[in-house]
Amino acid sequence: MTNAPAMITPKTQPLILLWHRRDLRIQDHLGLAAAREKTAKVVGLFCFDPKILGGEDIAAVRVAYLVGCLEDLAQQYHQAGSQLLILQGEPTTVIPKLAQALKAQALYWHCDVEPYAQARDKAVAQALAKAGISVQTFWDQLLVAPEAIRTGSGAIYTVYSPFWKNWQQHPKAQPVPTLHQAQGLTSQELDIAQQNGMILLPTTQDLGFTWDQELVLAPGVPPAQARLEDFCQRAINSYEPDRNFPGIAGTSGLSAALKFGVLGIREIWAASREAQAQARSEESLTAIRTWQQELAWREFYQHVMYAFPELAQGPYRQPFQNFPWSNNQDHFQAWCEGKTGFPIVDAAMRQLNQTGWMHNRCRMIVASFLTKDLIINPQWGENYFMQRLIDGDLSANNGGWQWSASSGMDPKPLRIFNPHTQAQKFDAEADYIRYWLPELRGVETADLLTGRISPLERQACNYPMEIVDHKVQQQKFKQLYARQKA
Repeated sequence: MTNAPAMITPKTQPLILLWHRRDLRIQDHLGLAAAREKTAKVVGLFCFDPKILGGEDIAAVRVAYLVGCLEDLAQQYHQAGSQLLILQGEPTTVIPKLAQALKAQALYWHCDVEPYAQARDKAVAQALAKAGISVQTFWDQLLVAPEAIRTGSGAIYTVYSPFWKNWQQHPKAQPVPTLHQAQGLTSQELDIAQQNGMILLPTTQDLGFTWDQELVLAPGVPPAQARLEDFCQRAINSYEPDRNFPGIAGTSGLSAALKFGVLGIREIWAASREAQAQARSEESLTAIRTWQQELAWREFYQHVMYAFPELAQGPYRQPFQNFPWSNNQDHFQAWCEGKTGFPIVDAAMRQLNQTGWMHNRCRMIVASFLTKDLIINPQWGENYFMQRLIDGDLSANNGGWQWSASSGMDPKPLRIFNPHTQAQKFDAEADYIRYWLPELRGVETADLLTGRISPLERQACNYPMEIVDHKVQQQKFKQLYARQKA
């Protein structure tokens, strides 16, 4: 009588948890690709951090987009054979607790440039080390890591142009494979996870926020990929000069997807390179190169935030450390509400308040107006933007505001935008102004662009008088700056 063959038990796969933050996808994801090479048992994790949700710079529209992206990410994990676990609480406490309970071998995540994120990540790593759980981190949200690019003397770049010249010479990695054939937690492990903090994905309302308007970009990977494909097939070829005109769809509209890493930056760069290969004119090549330069601007601002974390708290340039801002509360409120009496400024602020997004040209216009015309501290505007923007990102927002306020890393510190000149140049038919200021649709185009709307007509349209005189304020700002610099 022969013995029956012994049953072979499949080898238990070690568990690696991937902590998602601003990388809400499973494709072109460095951490996931590295984890999958180690084990099939790769499980996603997202933690709602009360310090972020309770911060004064949080936006309801951004939370709504985030929640939608997490719904899509959970579905992506399901299709790959695994799960996305949701936690809510202090990351330094709840993440190590869950990882230890699940006997995770390691926790992977992507590096961040923001001061709070760096401090938080260090604390989480220390707690995991005490529990005997290894940590591995990657630079995923940048094509060139901050440590990889320096001036000839080894310093950090503080001016964009030479940064761009160096940055473009660095090789750009290709997209990495999508997570596939993964294993999730067993039913017993899911019970353990529930006992150690795992929750169902909360709604936007559960988190204490309300956003009832349509999002300018639908959440999740498929809409972002569709937007990228459409942009690279059409609008990218005329990005320069179309990107400057707020009344037309001349930009990619992918800023929110970039903020949350719904698309990998390597995937985006590869799409731009493919567009270059398909270009049929010098104009198209120039336009595509200009968009690539904007991607480099994004990285420049992240590099300087990483190197100079104090930027999150104040200006880079010395003359602005104690600048005598007027900080008129009534003027600031009028700016926030789009009631300054300057049509292009008010149209832009209405777009922001109603949609959670503003065209980049208009961001520069309203930022210059707040700081140079109203002479209000740029940090007020920077914070207001973060409270409203779907794509609100500390590095990009801070960099943009310091550029506009002349308080940042800018070789031309006294750049001042004339709102009427900007309107005439970039909204010549006043289409953008009329769309966002419907009360002014009957006003002559020339009057909308120059601001020469009569008091009677303003009263009839229920539209305010200009709250300041641009020429007067421009001179006042220059005088204040000269005194600070002396």
